[in-house]
Amino acid sequence: MSTSPVAVIIGAGDATGGAIARRFAREGYTLCVTRRKIEQLGPLVDGIRQEGGIAHPFGCDARSEEKMVELFEHIEQNVGQIEVVVFNIGANVRFPITETTERVFRKVWEMAALGGFLAGREAAKVMLPRARGTIIFTGATASLRGSSGFAAFASAKFALRALAQSMARELGPQGIHVAHPIIDGAIDTAFIRDTFPERYALKSEDGILNPEHIAEQYWQLHRQPRDAWTHELDLRPWMETF
Repeated sequence: MSTSPVAVIIGAGDATGGAIARRFAREGYTLCVTRRKIEQLGPLVDGIRQEGGIAHPFGCDARSEEKMVELFEHIEQNVGQIEVVVFNIGANVRFPITETTERVFRKVWEMAALGGFLAGREAAKVMLPRARGTIIFTGATASLRGSSGFAAFASAKFALRALAQSMARELGPQGIHVAHPIIDGAIDTAFIRDTFPERYALKSEDGILNPEHIAEQYWQLHRQPRDAWTHELDLRPWMETF
């Protein structure tokens, strides 16, 4: 069992999720990182360990209640006490409304909303007896407004935002900090580079978000004193219109 606090990153991808994991690892946290396919976590875990950190990879489908319950129970029993949980699953898809199938709509909702609920509920179960902890749900532009082609994604992100608000009101008085950063802009990822090259070209002007800078704000959210907690935080490049 680890004597250091544990941070769980649900959706530790190659960009934002990985950067958040590395940021907390540099502060001495034991990291438990998840993706659906455990082999995709190899580079992240190896990098953290090479820098002297502690990281445990888990292959886990966040949409499965059984798997999420097992994940949190395993970490608490075999790794250490969970102090931070970050839910960072993307689920960003774009389809015209007439081409949005029931399967697409349901899957996006399951990934972004149901998965968030399961992670948040299990986090609350282990944090409440200790009356401390931080739960962070990653939001997006679609958390605030639905755009053309994003009916499924916006519906799910609206639901995640409502979940975060309800949990903040319920758990805040009991010592649990629930936050919902809104990432309003393109992030420096391979997806943006390959799919939106014109947007990616703005990187040289600080026109897209650096995952390491996002991670720093997550760390600062966790470190806030409870007399000055932030629930919702907008993060956007200086040139983004809003």
